[in-house]
Amino acid sequence: MKRIVIKVGTAVLTEQNHLAKERMMALITLISELKAKYEVILVTSGAVAAGYGVLKLDKKIIANRQALAAMGQPILAMTYKNKFERVNLDSAQVLLTEDDFNSHHRLRHAQDMMEVLISSNVVPIINENDATAVAELTFGDNDWLSAQVAFHFSASMLIILSDITGYYDRDPRTHSDAKLRSIVSKIEKDELEAKTEAGSEFATGGITTKLRAANFLLGKKLPTFLSSGMDLKDVRSFLLDDKHFGGTLFEVKNE
Repeated sequence: MKRIVIKVGTAVLTEQNHLAKERMMALITLISELKAKYEVILVTSGAVAAGYGVLKLDKKIIANRQALAAMGQPILAMTYKNKFERVNLDSAQVLLTEDDFNSHHRLRHAQDMMEVLISSNVVPIINENDATAVAELTFGDNDWLSAQVAFHFSASMLIILSDITGYYDRDPRTHSDAKLRSIVSKIEKDELEAKTEAGSEFATGGITTKLRAANFLLGKKLPTFLSSGMDLKDVRSFLLDDKHFGGTLFEVKNE
């Protein structure tokens, strides 16, 4: 059975300064359908937003964002747990930092733990340990983390769900003639170095961080699929029906 990593961003998970619970439930329902065909690891954002629903702090200050993440992480984990139980699935919270991937010893233990969870039919829910990982709170919104998870935990593909429907030749929010790039086999240097712009007041990512994640996996010969997390029809068709109607597939061309 193939293993996939699904990364869902803050813009998808939040609405009006609160967790978007209906969209979370739609994602969990999709995961329950995917479980018949794939082993699924979920990488999630949203801890800061969940904390802000309890305590209104200035999110521009790093210490405040860390405090909000510390408050929000158990709320986020419990929300996921309750919703996964509605589709008869168990879930487990896994908090990681980039240091875990830089230590062979810690990575090996994390990999062993992941295999136990997956073999026990538990959905691992991975988040950055935002209360201590300052760099992640200022850049990335878990895009880089999800690429590392896909590579180091033996996934065959990364799925990034965002508030955009795919990768366009120009910003579709400001250019009505923007065209979707359905398949991308190479990401140019200037695309990777473009100024990133988050789509949510809680988000720290943007299209550039997603491109960097996809580019890392292209170098490892692993595909990435970028699609909407607001409307899951394209990712559902792609993963369950093998039909590519929408979204962007980043994949190295076969020689």
